[in-house]
Amino acid sequence: MSLLRTQSNFRLLSTSSQDPPSSASVEHSVVNESFEFDDLVEDRNFELESLRTADFDESPSKPGHMPYINMDYIIDTIRRDEKNMESRLNLIGTSLRKFNVIEIFQVLNRDRLPALRFFYWIRNAHPKLYGNHDVCSLMFDNCWRLREYKTMLHLLEDFQSRRICLTDKAFGFLALLSSQKVIMAETVKKLLKILDEVGGPCHSSGIHSLIKMLCALNLFDMAKLIIETTETKVSYYNILVREKCIRGQLKDIRCILDEMREKGCEPAAITYNYLISSLCKHQGSTIEAYQVLDEMVERGCSPNALTFEVLIYCSCGLGNLDNAIGFYDQMVSRGIEPRLSTHAAFIKGYFYSQQYEAAYNYVVGSSMKHKPSTNWIYSLLASLHQKKGDLIVAHKILVEMIEKGLKPQHSVYSRILKRLRKTGREHLATNLEARFRSLVYQSSSMETG
Repeated sequence: MSLLRTQSNFRLLSTSSQDPPSSASVEHSVVNESFEFDDLVEDRNFELESLRTADFDESPSKPGHMPYINMDYIIDTIRRDEKNMESRLNLIGTSLRKFNVIEIFQVLNRDRLPALRFFYWIRNAHPKLYGNHDVCSLMFDNCWRLREYKTMLHLLEDFQSRRICLTDKAFGFLALLSSQKVIMAETVKKLLKILDEVGGPCHSSGIHSLIKMLCALNLFDMAKLIIETTETKVSYYNILVREKCIRGQLKDIRCILDEMREKGCEPAAITYNYLISSLCKHQGSTIEAYQVLDEMVERGCSPNALTFEVLIYCSCGLGNLDNAIGFYDQMVSRGIEPRLSTHAAFIKGYFYSQQYEAAYNYVVGSSMKHKPSTNWIYSLLASLHQKKGDLIVAHKILVEMIEKGLKPQHSVYSRILKRLRKTGREHLATNLEARFRSLVYQSSSMETG
């Protein structure tokens, strides 16, 4: 049995400039499928709240809880383009969410229907969505499909003033040209000229997203040409490396790394993280991945927390806990603080292989070494026991936390308290509630004092 068992309520997440990508819903075993590259490998700030939600929330909100939106009616209203369009949208459009607006734009763009009035209605009805990068990018895509270049340039100036960044959704129209290389080349050339004229955030984000879209369309040579004609940045090359990793084209990745060095762009930690992750996924072993770790250190590139996390996950997935501990020790010896998701890998690894005492010992040991993570890892262990049906153990863990002055995650505490009462353990529930309230009172007294 693999040390890490697939769990639908656990995945690695990170903060992005956009909302969580749709691929976040793809949940597979660590080795047999892939690490989510954006979530696991990219060196972004770690989103604690998202990881809390993934691990502690038992019943995520369901689409059925959202107010009903008649999308066909809205699209038909926009399609008719009548004088009272905005008034009709006001009657039903107050509950629109970002994913609704994106879906509407995608239909309008697919059918080449003007979206400008709808976009300006969003400005008045939903100001936050009007400033959303994806929504603005889809409006750019709409203008290009309709060849409304003057409107597009006007919008870009507005985007520039509002510091809007273009995402890959701005270049969805390129998918229609993927088989027409000459026209594609001319279009890309024109896009680069426009982005150069606009400058600022639209230029830098536009170049990045354009390279990303071309790679997604398997037009790597054209993507490389953009890098060569604009700027040979490591971040641009990382897009190529990432896409090649997803495809498992390891030889091509090596060629890209050699090309980067020739251009004076020494690969960064994120570049190596992509390669290490791909090797773990496609080789089913950490041997070559460990060699890459040695290589990056020899070349003066320091591994980061994500580098070791990939190796730890791969080792746990293969059931090789000794290797995982070895990578953990290396990480700590370098003064690198493990991420919460790294702690979760060990805790869940022990727990799902029924080594409950080992999971508890890991939590206790880590709480002494990594104090900022203490509340979270204790709460995770309590949550795992509760979900397994071991309410008594879950209760004991929360009591131990409170006795140490640690405040449990409120969602975990509330759920365990509720289950204790539902199962007739009122004395334990009352005891836990009293302890928790006392801790909260003491904490608030110390803050006010």
